[in-house]
Amino acid sequence: MGCRNFLIKLFFSFSLLSSAQIQLDSILLPQKINETSGLEYYDDYLITHNDSGNAPKLYVTNLEGKLVLESRIHGTINRDWEDLASDGSHYFIADIGNNKGKRKDLTIYILNAKLILEDSIHFDYKAQTNFEKRKKHRFDAEALTVVGDSLLLFSKDRKQFNTQLYTIPKLGGNYTLVPIAEWAVGALITAADYDQENQLLVLTGYHTDWQQFFYLIPNFILDQVRNIQPKKYLLPLEKAQVEAIKIIDKNHFWITSEDEGGGHPRLFKITLD
Repeated sequence: MGCRNFLIKLFFSFSLLSSAQIQLDSILLPQKINETSGLEYYDDYLITHNDSGNAPKLYVTNLEGKLVLESRIHGTINRDWEDLASDGSHYFIADIGNNKGKRKDLTIYILNAKLILEDSIHFDYKAQTNFEKRKKHRFDAEALTVVGDSLLLFSKDRKQFNTQLYTIPKLGGNYTLVPIAEWAVGALITAADYDQENQLLVLTGYHTDWQQFFYLIPNFILDQVRNIQPKKYLLPLEKAQVEAIKIIDKNHFWITSEDEGGGHPRLFKITLD
């Protein structure tokens, strides 16, 4: 089964806004989740996971960063878990990291609300014909979110620092992906979230100089990807690698950062002025 779409290249100007418009409150996370790379709600808690090569576990924390539960997801392998999404009844674990461009086993695990594996999505990129190990390519991804009946995946384009948008049905199966749009974000995109009620899409990303960015795309509708008004903010962070984001409301957001020499992974609450 394939996903047939038409590519729309949209080179919007993601003008950089002042970091002074962002307030960050920092909370330490347990060292056990020092490679936090996805973020969702789990009842009144937050749920996250580690990335490449770590145990296939989900970790639940309270809003003060205290670990309250860890759950091994039986029947899965953590080759490179990069994001976590939910539609309210299921969780989707994105084992989609492809740093060297050589993977042929890209997978999204579908869990029920009790964190039990129900099904899997397997996919490839139609445009990828070269699976040799290399650094610069367009077939890596770390960002996944739910928009209606679809999963929306954002690529991590190491060649041009754009991001390609792909849609995937929320049903188990095998899919070949074709991008529906391409945005000139000027960064490597690492996380995504969408709020249906506010039609608000958010992304995080970084550049090779390790500047961390936050993207706000209001009035986002999946079949109207031409009509967006993106905003790009510089996050005032040092020794950080932000790879997860969750919307609280239109002015407040949770993000997590891996331990990049700062001593601990961290949970941040973003407030937009």
